[in-house]
Amino acid sequence: MARTGYELGLGVSEDHLALADAVRGFVERTITSDIVRAAVETTTAGKPVPYWDALVGQDLLGLHIAEEHGGQGAGLMTLAVALEPLGRGLHTGPFVPTVLASAVLGAAGGPFARAQLPGLADGSRTGAVALQSNLTGVLRDGLLVVDGTADGVLGAVSADVLIAPVVVDGAQRWVAFDNADITATEQDGIDVLRGSARLRADAVEVAPDRVLEVSAARVRSAAAVVLGAEAVGVMSWCVSTAAEYAKTRVQFGRPIGQFQGVKHKCAYMGIALEKARAVLWDAAGALDRDDDTADYAAAIAALIVPDVAVQVAQDCIQVHGGIGFTWEHDAHLYYRRALALRGLLGPRDERADAVAEYALSGLSLPSELELPAEAEQIRAAVRAELAEIAKLGEDDQLVALGDGGWNLPHLPRPYGRSASPLEQVVIAQEIKASGIPMPQLLMGTWAVAAIVGHGDERQKQELVVPTLRGEVVWCQLFSEPGAGSDLASLTTKATKVEGGWRVSGQKIWTTVAQFAEWAMLIARTSPDKPKHEGITYFVLDMSSPGITVRPLREMTGSALFNEVFLDDVFIPDENVVGAVDDGWHVARTTLAGERVALSQKMEAYATDADLLRFAIGRQLSPVARYQVGELIAESRAVDVIGARVVLKQLSGIDVSTTSSVGKLLGMALGQAISEFVVAQLGIAGVVSVPGERSNHAMEQLIAGRATTIYGGTTEVQLNVIGERMLGLPRDATVNG
Repeated sequence: MARTGYELGLGVSEDHLALADAVRGFVERTITSDIVRAAVETTTAGKPVPYWDALVGQDLLGLHIAEEHGGQGAGLMTLAVALEPLGRGLHTGPFVPTVLASAVLGAAGGPFARAQLPGLADGSRTGAVALQSNLTGVLRDGLLVVDGTADGVLGAVSADVLIAPVVVDGAQRWVAFDNADITATEQDGIDVLRGSARLRADAVEVAPDRVLEVSAARVRSAAAVVLGAEAVGVMSWCVSTAAEYAKTRVQFGRPIGQFQGVKHKCAYMGIALEKARAVLWDAAGALDRDDDTADYAAAIAALIVPDVAVQVAQDCIQVHGGIGFTWEHDAHLYYRRALALRGLLGPRDERADAVAEYALSGLSLPSELELPAEAEQIRAAVRAELAEIAKLGEDDQLVALGDGGWNLPHLPRPYGRSASPLEQVVIAQEIKASGIPMPQLLMGTWAVAAIVGHGDERQKQELVVPTLRGEVVWCQLFSEPGAGSDLASLTTKATKVEGGWRVSGQKIWTTVAQFAEWAMLIARTSPDKPKHEGITYFVLDMSSPGITVRPLREMTGSALFNEVFLDDVFIPDENVVGAVDDGWHVARTTLAGERVALSQKMEAYATDADLLRFAIGRQLSPVARYQVGELIAESRAVDVIGARVVLKQLSGIDVSTTSSVGKLLGMALGQAISEFVVAQLGIAGVVSVPGERSNHAMEQLIAGRATTIYGGTTEVQLNVIGERMLGLPRDATVNG
């Protein structure tokens, strides 16, 4: 059975999915529970690992090392893909410190690195990296003489080559030592499966070729990816283990996963995992490309991944309750591993400040997707057609866009372009580049999809064609006062009469109903049938007698939403879409799943661009800089989740649950940004002050409260993620 959702891992390409499968299989066969438990009870740093030779035989140590140095040249992304399932298996031994050392040496280059990399790639030598130290050096007779210590160096006791930062003349340099030249003493640590050590250098003389030409930022970036990928593996185990326990553990006669408190906790765990995977994938890819912004992307991964890994491990213990707190259960081993990895990457405030520094300097992260080569052939044809449309007048452009299928290209011809996911991405990019203004279909997007998927030819010609030309405004009459997100509980009744139906009821939260010419309406036509049945989908002329629209004034003072009263409104038979009593199916299957979603952010509300306009050039406190770093990192996570959704669609992978994660995070992001800005403004955030854009900030804050309500509240989205991503049981009220 094909895996979907959180089971897929970091990779989105077929090669990476196959690699993850292979490593996962190796871990399950080789790193057994008995081996892990034996290691727990006999921990000593540097002890032999019973499966080390088998692990070396998998040729994973050299995945990221250049081929000329004995590796496979596949890059850090491929290494990260392999590290996730290894992290899931709680592997011990020198693998992680060794690949981190070889990643640093690969970034540094030079004769010493070239000499060391082949041995690190084939497993004949091992390495370790101290990410912080109290080592200092002075130049004496052409040599660097080093003294001092470094604590908590992972894998240092048995490492052949040790890399550590040394302060020389006030500047930090990265220096490689031989094991024989430096003392490594085992230290007690929170991770009982993997040893760390204190390094001590007493007047160690270092030759010039051992001083590596690599920046501190690039070393931290490599560590963020290597250690972060392992942390993602820890999270993956915690999420799946907690979800499985929540499905099977029964309390009060029900699986605990059916209780919303547990379901939502598990859903947040799954969300954290997808967020961590996204930013780790982004960082690894940027480092492989050696972008100018690679260290910025890695700083975001370093900020997000270790902390969410610890939180997910904590939540895994919480879901398991008392059993999760026992020594015999493995949950505490994963918690310990997550804590150890977080500690290696340094204090959170420093990691957040690093992100803020990049963002406030004006540096921008790239947003373009890396598309397959065939995209360029598609692009040439699309660009040529759009160039002709751009020459037309505004009214003729609208007709050409609608008739050419450009507005909803995923729909079948002639209403769309029968565009594949790749074609959709290229079309969206080229339309943006062309500057051609697109019609705002709003609710018409859903109406068109429903009618094209289920309507008759008359409906398509009379309603779809003018809608695609931007000539018709639609509203959606779905929600009711007693049936918000639970649409199947609607009570609006449609009674069969000669030639059509008489409809009575009340709808609410109807966007632009006061301006709409047509509406999508669902009403109950067979009240004796189960609630998901007996519902019919209609299209309704909003000028029909018996319709009363009453605008609902919102918190903002405006009235975008409305309540709509239907008093014995006549709808002719010809305006039924699909079959009578099959309206739930029509409403749920409107071809939307074939459309590529290119953004997860709520662009109408506060965005990272608003945040940076506010923050750049402003004197911010350390706490405020910390918050800016967090918000920028969260924003990038939303962007990258969206990019991964698109790339997964291009690979034919089910993205429904990943897309839900992006939507949920995107809904909350604008709220958090506007709240930060208003809080920083103080009095200017609540009173209009010249020069402070106060009114704009206040408007965004108030308007943004709607984002976590409409389109499915946060709580409903969490239910969807818990049930569809993690397979948790549906709420008892739904089943009942």
